[in-house]
Amino acid sequence: MERLESAVEQISGFIYPNEIELHWGLLVVLYPYITGLVAGAFILASLEKVFKVKELEPTYRLALLTALAFLLVAPLPLLAHLGHPERSFEIFLTPHFKSAMAMFGFVYAWYLMLVLLLEIWFDYRADLVKWGRKAGRFKKFLYWVITLGSRDLSPEAVEFDKKAVHTITLIGIPSAFLLHGYVGFIFGSVKANPWWSSVLMPIVFLFSAIVSGISLVLLIYYVTTLFRRKQPEMACLDKLASFLLYALIVDFSLEILDFIHRLYESEESIGILSELIVSKLYLSLTIVQILIGTIAPLLILAYSRFSRLPTELKRVAYFIGALLVQVGIFGTRWNVVIGGQLFSKSLRGLTVYKLELGGIEGLFTCIGLLILPFVILYILIKVLPPWEEASLALSEDAAVSTASAD
Repeated sequence: MERLESAVEQISGFIYPNEIELHWGLLVVLYPYITGLVAGAFILASLEKVFKVKELEPTYRLALLTALAFLLVAPLPLLAHLGHPERSFEIFLTPHFKSAMAMFGFVYAWYLMLVLLLEIWFDYRADLVKWGRKAGRFKKFLYWVITLGSRDLSPEAVEFDKKAVHTITLIGIPSAFLLHGYVGFIFGSVKANPWWSSVLMPIVFLFSAIVSGISLVLLIYYVTTLFRRKQPEMACLDKLASFLLYALIVDFSLEILDFIHRLYESEESIGILSELIVSKLYLSLTIVQILIGTIAPLLILAYSRFSRLPTELKRVAYFIGALLVQVGIFGTRWNVVIGGQLFSKSLRGLTVYKLELGGIEGLFTCIGLLILPFVILYILIKVLPPWEEASLALSEDAAVSTASAD
């Protein structure tokens, strides 16, 4: 009751009673944010495998494992928000093909089972067999289970693995586009909400996903390399920063185009949307999303990429730029989900969103869900080292064994 009274005090204009409290909270903000990271990380990985961008080779496996770790967590915010997670299997048992939300289960299962897991399996299979030969009893059994008992290291088998990875990556690129384009489609197809209803929404979501995924992999690659007491490869960081900069320019241009299109149309909702931007969303949209999360990293990345900064300073600038991009993308998701519920269907009033600290929809739960993918990624890296030296060491051992046998 106190929360309701506090919210009523901050309402402006006319608003219906059932619109005072928002139905979608911070957990629903997390959902498109995390799925965007998955799609972006996978698309980045495909650049090396399909388009032969050799500078990105050090991040290929890391990007795949990052996509898998975040994909495993992606449905948890929705399940926590809806309650009764045990009922989620009903969308498979009683499929409703006209429901965009229900189709998420099928898109998710396809992407997890037939794209990410298969590609990782084929890419790691030969290394897992080799690691299993040198590992202790527990890891040997673990690798044997993961490889499904495979022990074939013949040139034909290894070549087949490479072809399979290439084919799955080709299938995975449109799948990644589908995964996050579908999230934008859900919001963009809500015709009753003028803040969401836009044909550009799926495309904006897709490019913001690419931006977030590239910046996340850049951050993880930079941090993990330092923790391993190695120097990040500058060619790799330069290429990541270049792709991040170009994707950010396209993403920002699309958002400006969407904004201009809304202004040009000047529908009856333009008045309340303008009031929404200058009042309720001023901090999160103008300051956080546009200034801190878009313009600042654009300037930092452009200057550091094309100027003659010292190498160490350039690395730090890339790190700061990528970090700010993450802040901006989270702000984008916040402004879409929360901002789209702050105005009345009467188009004559604005409500307010009160962020809770505890509870299932609270800030601490969301922080826990954001930390969880990094814990999963840490475990994945321990089992499946993505570092180049791990494969090189095995190759050298194999070469020595072959020479000794000769």
